[in-house]
Amino acid sequence: MSLEWETLEVLKLPAYLGGVLLFLLIELAYSYRPSTVSKARRWLTNLPLAMVNGVVYILIFGSSIAGLMLLAQEHNLGLLNAIAMPYWLKLAAGVLILDFFIWLWHLLNHQVPLLWRFHRVHHSDMNMDVSTASRFHLGEILLSGLVRLAVIYTFGIPLMAYLLFEILVNLSIQFHHSSLRISPVFEKIWVLLLVPPFLHRIHHSVKIKERDTNYGVIFSIWDRFFGTLLTRVEQEGILIGIGSHREFKQLGFFRLLAMPFTRYTR
Repeated sequence: MSLEWETLEVLKLPAYLGGVLLFLLIELAYSYRPSTVSKARRWLTNLPLAMVNGVVYILIFGSSIAGLMLLAQEHNLGLLNAIAMPYWLKLAAGVLILDFFIWLWHLLNHQVPLLWRFHRVHHSDMNMDVSTASRFHLGEILLSGLVRLAVIYTFGIPLMAYLLFEILVNLSIQFHHSSLRISPVFEKIWVLLLVPPFLHRIHHSVKIKERDTNYGVIFSIWDRFFGTLLTRVEQEGILIGIGSHREFKQLGFFRLLAMPFTRYTR
């Protein structure tokens, strides 16, 4: 295993936990809106999901992803390994490629009924905060792992690019899910390239026409280019969640695990 992989692997968990703590503290001091349901009960659902997903993902995909990238690098497999370019440019291209495909995967999770069955676990959260960034069904996590393997093999994503992307994507997701009161001027500048909380708050609206927009994770450029960017929504009027899942007591840990196998709803 390369030194760069081992170094950044060590940084991933502290970066993730540091992001959770940082955004939680800012939320508590400068929350965008008060909670409408129990924050403690939501965290007691969201965090166990995150722990289960993280452990299973590492056990199944951790060594596979590293091995595939090393194989591609050693045998010049994939598009980026076939094109001569400076290493820094290869890193930047790798991050952009991964971000585009996670954007595309996110869009498909909304448009393909089978995938939406799993992704609606994430959207069923009735409030948004940093813990929402970790609220995913294990089925979605495993499917996304297969997508990442395919992208890594096809494009020959470098180890460093993948690990930088992992750190950036976790911090980005934590940031734009957080219930932060931020300067509108800052968000208007941030949204030119990246995803601020106000943009992703629209994406978590119960209104389907609003929810099916703003799929960006790190960069907002893909939504801008493909016409799925929506910015002009009255933020105070956004109701978070899914219209068909408004009973908070029905959104516990085991209920969420079973949700993909219950009646299909949009």
